[in-house]
Amino acid sequence: MAKPTGRGPVGIGIDRARCKGCGLCIELCARGVFRSDAGMPVVAHQERCTACGNCELICPDFAIDLEVDR
Repeated sequence: MAKPTGRGPVGIGIDRARCKGCGLCIELCARGVFRSDAGMPVVAHQERCTACGNCELICPDFAIDLEVDR
């Protein structure tokens, strides 16, 4: 399981061991939360995340984990 970054109301974790860098999360995030860094996704704008869960659902490698502070 990926460790969330811990900033903001939503923790977004990307498991580097699972991620193959397909870029689907970058392309399909409507809020522009992710960007590419050396071919791998990174969380660039965590404050934009609404915890919709689409990135978790679209990731073919199950490499993204959201934790929502409630």
